[in-house]
Amino acid sequence: MIPTSPTRARAPRAAGSPSFEAQRAALAGVVAIPVTPFAEDGSVDPDTYRALLRRLLDGGITTLTPNGNTGEFYALTPSERRLVTELTVEEAGDRAAILVGVGHDVPTAVASARHARDLGAQMVMVHQPVHPYVSQSGWVDYHRAIAEAVPELGVVPYLRNAQLTGARLAELADACPNVIGVKYAVPDAARFAAFARDAGLERFVWVAGLAEPYAPSYFSAGATGFTSGLVNVAPSVSLTMLEALRSGDYPTAMKVWEQIRRFEELRAANGSANNVTVVKEALASLGLCRREVRPPSRPLPESERAEVAAIAAGWSI
Repeated sequence: MIPTSPTRARAPRAAGSPSFEAQRAALAGVVAIPVTPFAEDGSVDPDTYRALLRRLLDGGITTLTPNGNTGEFYALTPSERRLVTELTVEEAGDRAAILVGVGHDVPTAVASARHARDLGAQMVMVHQPVHPYVSQSGWVDYHRAIAEAVPELGVVPYLRNAQLTGARLAELADACPNVIGVKYAVPDAARFAAFARDAGLERFVWVAGLAEPYAPSYFSAGATGFTSGLVNVAPSVSLTMLEALRSGDYPTAMKVWEQIRRFEELRAANGSANNVTVVKEALASLGLCRREVRPPSRPLPESERAEVAAIAAGWSI
């Protein structure tokens, strides 16, 4: 018999502290990352953004992440990030849980998290620290400073660091019980399976942070939700995959995978250079927003736009 790693027990919750059950349930689904549309003058386009949010909500999406990478988080100014958060909370109302992306230096991340809390958002996602020198204990310190500043909010680290151990995540959650989920975005299903079990498989909600292409393999190892940029274009496609994965119907999930494969390959090409670009191009082809992105992203050349439009037109939208 093959021995299994012990599952770390969930730390006891202090009396009177929030349970975060609603937030945990919201993470176990399609976690949509809305694009941030720009107007002709290059500014954020509030009316178009609201319309895109309504389309997601009307399509059945119940968890939204403003200021995610598909929303060009790192290309937005602080005031634009606040605006996007405000628009999302206002437009969603009680129709969706809001998971606000925060990051940069600790004071900036804390201020953004408190802003999200004051608006009524339920959770924050902490972007992977971009500093070139990140120690494992420093990773814990960074996230602990943010989580402790907003104990009322569920906190979801966005984890892209393959070197981080599950024990470090467990250490963070021991100190901060509001760390309730993980957006795991290391492209290695075996590493994910080991990491989740070392940290505590049942202790956190595990969100496949590399979207639909990785969702089937990550669900087989314990994930219960996945992020999506594609959902901006075709909410029904993402929800079809979710329902198949929830029911253990992997053949159906893989049919969806085949349907979206080329679209996601275009997004992932050249180190994901066109990750956001392809999504916005698809939306532009449907007349839903402008195709413009901000540096370091760049619009698709004319020669590649037709393929994206053809893919989007072929989906049941």
